[in-house]
Amino acid sequence: MENYKYVGLDQKECSNIAEKLNILLANYSVFYQNTRGAHWNIKGEKFFTLHPKFEELYDDLIIKIDEIAERILTLGAVPEHNYSEYLKVSTIQESREVNDANKSVEIILSSFKTILELQQELLDITDKAGDEGTNAQMSDYIAAQEKEVWMYNSFLGR
Repeated sequence: MENYKYVGLDQKECSNIAEKLNILLANYSVFYQNTRGAHWNIKGEKFFTLHPKFEELYDDLIIKIDEIAERILTLGAVPEHNYSEYLKVSTIQESREVNDANKSVEIILSSFKTILELQQELLDITDKAGDEGTNAQMSDYIAAQEKEVWMYNSFLGR
């Protein structure tokens, strides 16, 4: 694909950004599935609080997954779409213990930390490349996710 010619960016920079976006996509995809697992399997007195909160989170994650994949396409690359490939490059690991409320929230907070770090790296790269589209996308994600981190930490009494 030669979209880079039309969006005013260098091909090499587009390729580098798309590669980083594919890593972000992999992490989002594992985060999404872990959150689905927490939503399905949460037990105990905090069920009615966390069950809808986890649904709200995974609904947001799936939107972002789609937006990231479409940004990769916009930059002229191909978004990865196989979980086997996601697991090779994702820093976020599959979670197995997702029925305990506090443990699930800790996993979510750890995932947000990873996602936020990756997005900050992308901000630096896209700023240098003049990629305003990806830069704005990452900035929007970061602002909303920092608030989510605060709320999940508040849930844990921090």
